Amino acid sequence: MNTLEARLDQARRLSAEARMNPSDGALLAVAVAAVRTAGAGMLERFEPLQRTPADRDGVVKAIHQNDAASLGLMREVLKTARPEAGWVEDELEGGLLPGGEFWVVDPVEGNVNHVHGLTEWGISATLVRDNVPVLTAVHEPVADRLYTAVRGAGVACVNGVPMRPSSKAELKAAIVTTGQAKPGETPETYRRMGQAVTAMLHAALVVRMTVPATFQLGLVAAGHIDGFWQHSDVRSGLVAGALLVSEAGGVVTDTRGRPWTLASEDFLACAPGIHREAVEVLRAIA
Repeated sequence: MNTLEARLDQARRLSAEARMNPSDGALLAVAVAAVRTAGAGMLERFEPLQRTPADRDGVVKAIHQNDAASLGLMREVLKTARPEAGWVEDELEGGLLPGGEFWVVDPVEGNVNHVHGLTEWGISATLVRDNVPVLTAVHEPVADRLYTAVRGAGVACVNGVPMRPSSKAELKAAIVTTGQAKPGETPETYRRMGQAVTAMLHAALVVRMTVPATFQLGLVAAGHIDGFWQHSDVRSGLVAGALLVSEAGGVVTDTRGRPWTLASEDFLACAPGIHREAVEVLRAIA
């Protein structure tokens, strides 16, 4: 039995056990096993020296092939553990879900990076209950980094070590970041993105723009960067990171400072000490 087969076998055992004892802790263990298994599979498909297809159609085809390969490893595991839960795998969807439980997964978050031979890609699985993320596992295979959190625990971990946001108390000392949630955003969204980056360049120490969002939110939770905002409501890129940041002790709102929900049109997560200033900058754009 190779390593991938062994991981999948272990994930299936955990899934069967969780079905009999469906606590959030047991379901988190299944989510961890699922993202690790899918991550191992995607590592086998990853080539750092890879050069991408020459046209958009080729890139999109490669992205879809990656998604299918990852879902083939994780969907069975998660659905067996929680068969009554709904399933959301479209990483471009946003907005509220119906009531009840849903697995929100991104089979290859940062898929475009994987296709381009870049290392910033991962696998995420988040259980959402009545539109509130309650547990999440995010795996970065190349870095061998695993983020986990359970709602209400008051702690979020990376590789088992508790995280805390930064102690920055002024935006002018902060590293902040944003990103493009998906191709083909509206012209109005692009306008706000551009104006917000310009405003933050005046207000913050350093501004970064990259994908995927969950990676940036993990860095906010761990205090490596100080804030992240996004002018879009793409669900799969936010639910995992929102839970990581909030359980680590950070602040998660929309860009106007109102509590963030799946119905929010935009998103802001940052260290508590810079939240007020960040809202002042972004509110003017909104």
